[in-house]
Amino acid sequence: MTGSLTGTDTAPLRVGLVGYGLAGSVFHAPLIAATEGLVLDTVTTGNPERQAQALAAHPGVRTADSPEELWARADELDLIVVASPNKTHVPIATAALTAGLPVVVDKPVAGTAAEARELAALAEERGLLLSVFQNRRWDNDFLTLRRLIADGSLGHVQRFESRFERWRPQLKGGWRESGAPEEIGGLLFDLGSHVVDQALVLFGPAVRVYAESDVRRPGAETDDDTFIAITHANGVRSHLYVSATTAQLGPRFRVLGSSAGFVKYGLDPQEADLREGLLPAPGKPWGVEPESLWGRLGAGESPLTGGGIPVETLPGEYPAYYAAVAAAVRGDGTNPVTAHEAAAALDVLEAAKRSAREGITVTL
Repeated sequence: MTGSLTGTDTAPLRVGLVGYGLAGSVFHAPLIAATEGLVLDTVTTGNPERQAQALAAHPGVRTADSPEELWARADELDLIVVASPNKTHVPIATAALTAGLPVVVDKPVAGTAAEARELAALAEERGLLLSVFQNRRWDNDFLTLRRLIADGSLGHVQRFESRFERWRPQLKGGWRESGAPEEIGGLLFDLGSHVVDQALVLFGPAVRVYAESDVRRPGAETDDDTFIAITHANGVRSHLYVSATTAQLGPRFRVLGSSAGFVKYGLDPQEADLREGLLPAPGKPWGVEPESLWGRLGAGESPLTGGGIPVETLPGEYPAYYAAVAAAVRGDGTNPVTAHEAAAALDVLEAAKRSAREGITVTL
């Protein structure tokens, strides 16, 4: 297959998923399987236990030991999803595009903005979709905040605080905690990919970046406690925190505007539901949280002492990402997250890495 399918095609798009670790098994495979117009055709992993897990969770799926098996039968597939370790994203995506297949790549799409732009150029040259899985754009709190900004509830936003914090004092091991540069590990490029992407979506291009990045836990090899400050071209300042060492978790969002502020605690429930094997289905509630977790909007008093009014949280919509991908591959819609957008976020992440290393503010 090459290019986009036409809107008249009705057969489900056949998806080859590369990688069946956390990202592949918890996020991508369930969402692909739940999306109308997509079918999970093949799961690629060299781990026999994970192959067995894929077969148990998705009866009838084919398995492959390596991505090369997919390229050998590219005409039997319509889309490749890359959910393998970070260091493999660029080579596997390149091979898929070269084989004539549209591609979804988990974040971060690459280790550098330059690599992301090279991938984007290859996709454009081939006339193929290249999309980046930035699922946190469809978090319930983020969707709610976008609505509040759009309807003017906050006035002019002045400061955006975003926290993706965890309390994990013990190392878990694995490539995500490796200090080897080629692994692209650490929280800056992991959770940082989410909070930076969200800030850029909300407030536009960054012009200056300052960061502090630390290795806190004994035996840790890469950053596990990082702060990023972004000055946007429109004057908004974003303060972003990602950490595995936060003993008391702060608000997920604290957004201060000229008219009011919005404070929201807690994480979107979709990841927890997916981990529990709960899947989105037509007619069933999805991404909905209890009223006790709604954020509060107001001015002059802390929400923890009763200030402000509760704001109903919009339902989260991870399934919307793959629905948009299916439409884009068929030529019926636009790419939900482009590689160029991901490259802009990587510009910020690279600047943050340099800022933390050299103790400077980096101008983009």
